[in-house]
Amino acid sequence: MIEIRDLRKTFDSGDKNGAVNALNGITLNIAESQVFGLIGTNGAGKSTMMRLIAGIYRPDEGEIIVDGMKIYDNPEAKKNIFFAADDPYFFQNATPNEMARYYSGIYEAFDKVRFNKLLENFNLDGKRKISTFSKGMKKQLSCILGVCSGTKYLFLDETFDGLDPVMRQAVKSLFANDMAERGLTPIIASHNLRELEDICDHVGLLHQGGVLLSEDIEEMKLGIQKVQCVFKNDEDEKKILEGADVMMDERRGKLHTITIRGNREEIEGRFNGYELTFFEVLPLTLEEVFISETEVVGYDIRKLILN
Repeated sequence: MIEIRDLRKTFDSGDKNGAVNALNGITLNIAESQVFGLIGTNGAGKSTMMRLIAGIYRPDEGEIIVDGMKIYDNPEAKKNIFFAADDPYFFQNATPNEMARYYSGIYEAFDKVRFNKLLENFNLDGKRKISTFSKGMKKQLSCILGVCSGTKYLFLDETFDGLDPVMRQAVKSLFANDMAERGLTPIIASHNLRELEDICDHVGLLHQGGVLLSEDIEEMKLGIQKVQCVFKNDEDEKKILEGADVMMDERRGKLHTITIRGNREEIEGRFNGYELTFFEVLPLTLEEVFISETEVVGYDIRKLILN
């Protein structure tokens, strides 16, 4: 379990504007053995937060507790963490094999046999200089080093940026395998909500240095339904929707697409007993759930991270 309490961090802007507030009182928990997705625009504070949780930066205020231990300047706590930055760092002129030797000296559980096997599976040359790799190849190598380190927590900043769809699925499969086999907990930061939809169990939305929303995805989806229907008349429409928590009602001609808060049984019960020209309950995408939830608290996620 990772516990974050009232986390604050500022940086000197280097000009007359003074300090820049990167994080403004972040409080949240990250449970074990699930994929936590951290979503936010560029500049929202995602990378700063990842570096703080990984123990690279010192918080100005607040605390970060990883499995009961404070993380900053604590080698024992950091044994359980591997951090892969948006722009992965490798030693100058190093090869994948040399980086593997380095990390095996830091992480006792580093699996060299698996590392060599994964290099082969991903068609990466262990003897080739990493400086000649493409951005996507560097991302792949960083993920391979991470899963082979054997750590409990894997922090990944913009993991899928630069990967083609096939490689994205391959990397996601790696995470899924380690979650099942040894309880890995990946924490993935991204500015693209769509990239995380099929992998995350819990998603937090970071905006202007604060947590706008932090929810379990399945619970969010269970509490919101999307209905497409055509009412017989205006009177039936009024009766069915009276008192309902309608979050969105889009109309194309007579066809309504209604996003409504409540469980499926409750919502279907509202429509039972009425003669409808057409009625169907549709699955919600993560994007639709976030649009609905953020509009409730006064934000439009489409303006924040979907453009």
